[in-house]
Amino acid sequence: MPQRLGQHFLIKGSVLDRIAAAACPLREPLVIEIGPGRGALTEKLLRRADRVVAIELDPFLAALLRSRSSAEVVEADVLVTDLARWGPAVIAGNLPYYITSPIVERILRAPFIRAVLLVQKEVADRLAAAPGSRDYGFLTVHTAVFAQARKLFEVKPSAFRPPPKVDSAVALLTPRPRPVGDPEAFLRFASLCFRHKRKTIRNNLAEAYGKDRIDAWPEASRRAEQLSLEELIGMYSRTR
Repeated sequence: MPQRLGQHFLIKGSVLDRIAAAACPLREPLVIEIGPGRGALTEKLLRRADRVVAIELDPFLAALLRSRSSAEVVEADVLVTDLARWGPAVIAGNLPYYITSPIVERILRAPFIRAVLLVQKEVADRLAAAPGSRDYGFLTVHTAVFAQARKLFEVKPSAFRPPPKVDSAVALLTPRPRPVGDPEAFLRFASLCFRHKRKTIRNNLAEAYGKDRIDAWPEASRRAEQLSLEELIGMYSRTR
């Protein structure tokens, strides 16, 4: 069977078992699987959940999955699918590398119980990075507004067919109380802070908020990747 839509199918049973166990440590009423492909993870999830909704864009793979699985197969693009339509759910999946970030953004805004996602290793590192580390950036902050992120384990290319050219990792996202009243407005502010990675807060925000105003902030000479979510929220509150 040819590779379709840039997918790398996970075939290693022990890794599939670990992902399913992380997604459903206890039996769950509902799991939404993103990008089920040939259904290897789907079958593991069906053993741990009362209901699995599998969202698959590829018509060929969707038909294949319907023929071999009891999952509810939805042939759709996850980027335009309302994940809230099924209510609160565990979300799991082997995400296509080229659209990982927009899928994560959609998941974060859905009523999810937990999300267990197989992604490129560097993305998992960015999701769970600490302030001041090489991997910390806007994606980290964006994620942290909605969820706590943890990298569970790494997955080598040999676990896939065809093998990707990069290592992968499984990330766990757990919803958290919103630390700011208007997340979208805060994220627009944070995106300005991270606009030019090597520039200081002063240089990134001066045009939008005025150099004299930003100069008075104690964080003005620091870079965004050095600041925690709480420090960024503190700066944001001064702009209101």
